Amino acid sequence: MKLIKYILRILIFTLLLGSTVAIRLSGQAVPGKDENIPFLVTFGKDGITSWGDDSFFQIFFFSIPKDYKQPFYIRIFDPDCGGQWDEIEGEFNSKFLFSVYGGKGVDPDKNEESKGLEKGLTNYKTGNLLASKVFGNEARYDNNWYTFGPFNPAEGDYNEKWNSNIFKIVCEGISGDDGNLFRYFLSRDPNNNLAIEGGNAFTFKYHIRLWNDYKSVSHIYPYIDTGIVYIKQSNFDWDNDGTILVVSKYKQGIEVPVSNQDDWATSKIPIEPEEVNSSLDFQFHKRQENEGGLVKNNNIVITLENQRGDALKFYSSPIGGVPVYVPKPKITKLPPKK
Repeated sequence: MKLIKYILRILIFTLLLGSTVAIRLSGQAVPGKDENIPFLVTFGKDGITSWGDDSFFQIFFFSIPKDYKQPFYIRIFDPDCGGQWDEIEGEFNSKFLFSVYGGKGVDPDKNEESKGLEKGLTNYKTGNLLASKVFGNEARYDNNWYTFGPFNPAEGDYNEKWNSNIFKIVCEGISGDDGNLFRYFLSRDPNNNLAIEGGNAFTFKYHIRLWNDYKSVSHIYPYIDTGIVYIKQSNFDWDNDGTILVVSKYKQGIEVPVSNQDDWATSKIPIEPEEVNSSLDFQFHKRQENEGGLVKNNNIVITLENQRGDALKFYSSPIGGVPVYVPKPKITKLPPKK
């Protein structure tokens, strides 16, 4: 009996520890390691939407654990528009404003409008402006990091549910028509990418570049909170570049409708009770060579809403870990004994 009680205590401790670790994963890189996405992408305000950006701005949020008291930094890889990675239209003539916000009005759980889902939204710059900088075609920033900060974690907007201070960064194409490809990193050091334990990043509307590789599969991980019974997915400008599959511990892989050039495709996906309080895995499988050839430099936008029309968060580090499909055992009825 004592042995059984001891084993039970160990199991309970392990489950609690696993739950804590799941919530406090270090999601410092944006896009995250598990997402396998090369870059975020935003075009100048005069861009052509058929190149894969419907709104010409992009919002990301960073959560800093309340018990983290040291200065932190938001680093941007390749913030300029020109050179090795960015997408040119004619000539590089675009400028982009990166702005960091803290204080009340930043936390989207308290401020629905800061989700920035609608193209016509004009008040997505809520909060206190902490830092900003305009980048154009500047070689010194090409393929290099630029650092915002230091910032005091107490300058954020406190979220009680996640016990974290929330900050926001907005990338806005203020001129030109070129595509700016970049990445973020939430760091405790101004010159190196050093993770903050328990930190994470999320967005409600993902503007991403896919790899130019038949074998590459990219992922995004929306979190399914309590009370969600179905979600509506919307993807923009997929260019019919293969398939989008949804995987969870309950779903082995369901295919959703995909958009063509410069249009949206939407569909509803039922949520099972087993999927609540966990993440889904949206997988982007590129079109294979025998399916019509490689689509290069494909930029897409994707959003999710629940049955109430509320936007879902995509976390750079999936809450609860990467979901893995668990097949249910089949129960075979034996014939009655004679």
